[in-house]
This record gives sequence, C-alpha cells and structure tokens, in this order.
Amino acid sequence: MRGLVLAGTASGVGKTVAALATLRAFENAERTVQPAKAGPDFIDPSHHARVAGRPSRTLDPWLQGEDGLRRNYARGDGDVCVVEGMMGLYDGSAASTAGVASALDLPVVLVVDASAGMESVAATALGFATYADRTSHDVDVAGVIAQRAHGGRHEDGIREALPDELAYCGRVPPREDLEIPDRHLGLQMGEEAPLDDAALDATAETLRTDRLLDLAREPTPAAEATTEPSAGNSPESGDRPRVAVADDEAFRFVYPATRERLAERATVVPFAPAAGDDLPPCDGVYLPGGYPELHAAALAEGPALGSIADAAAEGTPVLGECGGLMALAETLTTVEGVTHEMAGVLPATVERRERYQALDHVELRARRDALTASGGERLRGHEFHYSAADAAADARFAFDVERGTGIDGDREGLTEHRTLGTYCHVHAASGAFDAFLDEVER
Repeated sequence: MRGLVLAGTASGVGKTVAALATLRAFENAERTVQPAKAGPDFIDPSHHARVAGRPSRTLDPWLQGEDGLRRNYARGDGDVCVVEGMMGLYDGSAASTAGVASALDLPVVLVVDASAGMESVAATALGFATYADRTSHDVDVAGVIAQRAHGGRHEDGIREALPDELAYCGRVPPREDLEIPDRHLGLQMGEEAPLDDAALDATAETLRTDRLLDLAREPTPAAEATTEPSAGNSPESGDRPRVAVADDEAFRFVYPATRERLAERATVVPFAPAAGDDLPPCDGVYLPGGYPELHAAALAEGPALGSIADAAAEGTPVLGECGGLMALAETLTTVEGVTHEMAGVLPATVERRERYQALDHVELRARRDALTASGGERLRGHEFHYSAADAAADARFAFDVERGTGIDGDREGLTEHRTLGTYCHVHAASGAFDAFLDEVER
C-alpha cells in the first residue's frame, strides 16, 4: 500500500484538517484510502475514521518498535495510506513524525501556515527539508500544503516561490467551518464534532490530488501484516473466554489493533456503563480510557460499577486504563468539585484538575508478576490525563516508573485482587493484552 505522511511545522498548524481534506480528495478520486496517525492519539483517528469509513492505524515506534510499526501499517487496507503526523515534524524525544516517516521510508508533505506569508512559506518548507540532514532520520520532505491560504495572488506567490524539489500540493482555505472545537485532552471526537461535509468537499477541491498521489510510494522494505504468535485459546481450540469491553461516551480510547488482538483470542462483549448497561457475563473486563469525568453521575447511578466490583472481588481479571483507573477508584471528583462514588475496587480517590497532570511516552518495570507484564519485564506506553489519583498508604503498586509520571511520580499501576488500574495506555504490540488474556484464560 502506497503512503505519504502529512507533517506540521508545529502543533496547531492544522494537520488534522489537512489530513481529512486529503482523505476526502483521494476518495473523490475513487481511491480506497487508509488513514493512520503517527504517535499516541485516540481523538484525531476518530475524525479519520468518520471520513474514511475505516479505523485509523496507530504508528508509533516507542509503543510498537519499528517492526511492530511496520506490521501495523501493513495491516491497513487501501490503495493509499494518509498518515497524519504528531506535533511538529521533528518534535518528540521518544517518537516523532520524522521517525515514523523514516521507519517506513514514506515521503513527507509539510503543512505550513500560510495565513501571513508567501515566500516565507517556501523558506519555512525548505528549512524543514534541509534540517533532515542534521537528524538521525532519513526524511524526504517532498511537498507542501499551504494551510489557511487564499487563492489567486496568494496561492500563486506560494507556488512560484517553492524550489523545484518541493511539490506544491494545494491549499486549505481559511474557513470558519473548518475549525474543530476542542476541550481538555484535545479536539472533540469525530462523532461529536465532525467537519461539515460540504466544507470538506470544497477543501478537497483546493488540493492537488494528482500530485499527492504521484508522491505516495510503497514502504521500503515492504512489511507483512503478520499476527503475533500467542499462547492460549484460538478460534479452533475450543471455548473462547468472554471479555467485556466498556464502549460508550465515557470509555472510547481504544486502538484498532487492541480490538483486533482481543477479538483474535476472545469473544469480545461490548457494554455501555455510562448508558446504564450492566456488566455482561464474562471471564475478564477491560475498561479503556475516555471521559468518565464527564459522565461520573451516570456511572455512579448505573449498575455496572457495582457489578464490576463484585466480579473483581470474586477474582475476575479487570484491566482499567486511565479512565478505567478512574472508574475503578473509590471516588471521582469533577472539576466543579462534585464527588461521585465509583467502583471502589482500587484504594484511591481521583480528582479532575484544571491543568494536565502528565503527558509523555512511558516506560514501566514490573515489580512482580502483574496483569499485563511478568516480574522485571519492561512495558512501554503513553500517558495524558488531567486527573490526579491519591492512593492509600497501604496501596500496592505493580510498576516502577522508568520514564513518565505514573500515579505518584515513581510508581504506577494500582493492583487489588486480579485487578490492575493504570494511567498508562499500551498498544497491542507491547504484548500487554496477550498477558491480560493469558490471565483471563487461567
């Protein structure tokens, strides 16, 4: 599958809008398009999925390793893949858009803010292209999309200023209906605040689809979409365990590869705690991240958290990531100062704060055998949250923090019974979900 990377000069330059317009432009050109996102992100991919009609692949060398990244890319399906970058092209100490582009040997199309410049757009792009020589990554900046650029003289000035080695790939016009509202943790989700289809179609027409398609190329060397070997049950090896996965407005941060891995080894039973669903019969429970703080009252009033607490006390493996950790705690206090009772499985109280409490790639070392890792094993993931957990003095922690913030700066992963609650999001390529499923099968 051919692909290209849309990278920004900085965060907030308009990469997501440019990526959505590119997805639409390729679809209008009757190409089957596969979206992807560089770096750890659940929100931008929700917008990709709405426009492309298929899940967006996550590409992050820290979470997956380069081989895992390449396999995840290959599991996509389409004529061409559009990879939206993270932050600025070269930004990121653990993983960067440049690192993703280099690992796949895909060309980079740079999204440059042109709202107050013409020749300076070309100078900026040329600087980004030549800066690659100063990095450890082999980055091919091959084209430019002018963000917030008018047509006519403005567009002509940008195009004429670009050197021959940088293709002009069109523009994104300055339109108010191309703005996606945001909140804490980033943009609103794709199903909550989708871009207007008419505005997206109009923007797609201002892109040079032919040039973008010409730039796209196959990764080098080609990767194969192999499935990682695992122990335990398979579809042909008898009864499969049932894993209940929370899936609603409060719990929505799940990577496609995680859903795929769970489905490969278990019968996945979705349920919606914030909508009043009770916990279905199951052998294990997975509570992903999301926005439980926005639905704390509904969660407290519904039956699911009480049933999860009962299941946890009976020894059912329960894994909670970030939002899932918050729901497994004793109480959750919202930013308005209202406290709600949660499941009470883990000995901690959680409070939503005004500013983010952690944002980083993470590396953990298991203190002993835990739900997602064996004793001494290192586990990589990422964290981004606005809440803080105050753990009891006798709380048991599963991990020491090698990189990142964790729950208290040094420790991560509250554990009780066969339940683990952690602020760290992990990817299926880490092996964490295989470890979880191994425990479910015991």
